[in-house]
Amino acid sequence: MRADIRTPCQWVAVRPMVGPSDNSAEEGAYLISRFLMDTGFDLRKHGGVDVFLRDCPTRAVLELIASKWTMLVLVALEDGRPMRFAELRRRLDGVTPKVLTQTLRALEREGLLTRTVFPTVPPRVEYQLTKLGQEAGGLVQSITDWSQANIAAFQMARKTFDERETQG
Repeated sequence: MRADIRTPCQWVAVRPMVGPSDNSAEEGAYLISRFLMDTGFDLRKHGGVDVFLRDCPTRAVLELIASKWTMLVLVALEDGRPMRFAELRRRLDGVTPKVLTQTLRALEREGLLTRTVFPTVPPRVEYQLTKLGQEAGGLVQSITDWSQANIAAFQMARKTFDERETQG
């Protein structure tokens, strides 16, 4: 916290991750003034993040996770079983080797999956989600389930919209 903040206020712990916690001051938590939170103050100067700000590092994570192929890789690996490249490519119908390679590298870079190379001839490579990746995969799986459960409503809305657009 900056020393020049002298306004009396209540300090609260804000966790930079998703999910409930019994320990409000756990490692990695930010102490942020309730006054600052209530006024919409720019928290970046104080160690916080705000996804609505252009330079927020959270945006890069959201951009990665919002990718169609990233979401599908997370769901494919969500059961915890390691998969090889060719197996993932077969599972993700329509993905090119280049796009799958780029997606896997980006996920590995962000700490969402691990790439294990086995010293065989030819080399065997397996991909598996990390704990962080499993959390993200569970969230994406929920979105996938919701999408599949509501596909009829989406199709009806699309049809209604298209008919309205062609009529006038």
